[in-house]
Amino acid sequence: MTRLTLLIVCLLLSSCSERVGQRQTYVLTTGTTSATYYPVGVALATIVSAREEANFALTAISSAGSLENVKLLRDNQAQFATMLSIFAAWSYAGEGPIQNPQTHVRGVTALWPNVEHLLLRSDLVTEGSFTDYSRLNGERVSIGMRNSGAEITGFYIFDALGIDYQQNLSVAYLGYGPSADALQDGNIVGLNAPGGPPMAALTRAHALLGEELTILSINQEELNAINWEYPIWNFYDLAPGTYPTQDKTVRTAASANVLVTRDDVPEEIVYNLTKLLWENLAALQEIHNATKSMILENALKGMPVPLHRGALRYYEEKGIDVPEHLLGG
Repeated sequence: MTRLTLLIVCLLLSSCSERVGQRQTYVLTTGTTSATYYPVGVALATIVSAREEANFALTAISSAGSLENVKLLRDNQAQFATMLSIFAAWSYAGEGPIQNPQTHVRGVTALWPNVEHLLLRSDLVTEGSFTDYSRLNGERVSIGMRNSGAEITGFYIFDALGIDYQQNLSVAYLGYGPSADALQDGNIVGLNAPGGPPMAALTRAHALLGEELTILSINQEELNAINWEYPIWNFYDLAPGTYPTQDKTVRTAASANVLVTRDDVPEEIVYNLTKLLWENLAALQEIHNATKSMILENALKGMPVPLHRGALRYYEEKGIDVPEHLLGG
């Protein structure tokens, strides 16, 4: 190789390296490291950042969950966020715990169902349903981290079911991993942990405590009660073996998790992210079983806010029927 050829090659390599280094990085805010959002978010960020043709990079960060993610998106400290569908609806409309309408929020895709896991020490179980929490007489339970989706929706569900958590419960604000530890140590008797099953922290808790721990079910009356304002929950069956020592189906409730973005993120970026997510779904499914319930045909099921124009473009290309209320993003 001549010196001139070598120089040209070096210049080309340098130019390529600079182009890769110049890719703008966007932030995806997820949830706690022991829940489902975070490992799937990290996997998606790895897929995106490894693809030079994506023309951008993505980094996933952990957070307290949905409510904090609304704030991070509002302040542009994150440009993408995973959250419960009810938080997306609340944020767009300025309802619930969110005072001002966040009209910059746009939808990318629905993800996997967010399954309600309400656990209780077995010796305190009476009917085996959610309302057993109304009979705990001051026992200590974990609701989730402060400002997390688990905390806000947990209290929302308690209120809907008439459970006076201020008078009848001692509430701890712990992440899922610390909650599992606290159960084992006897520091709490129950925990609220919505997420995509199987959840690592709950798998560990069941493996350690076995039949001493029970996943509570929900009945039709309770489901009707929690749907009083936003009819977003449906029955969800946890199949036997989802968790260690779980030998029968547990019928609980679930709503949608969603991936959202800001309306000022460029169309091409959101289009490419949507495409990369759906075209690499098999890789995500190797990371977490929760994603195995995802199919393109259900990409818009449970999405409560208008789609970003980049996501809309992808779904139109794929022939997905887009409901009218999701247009205009």
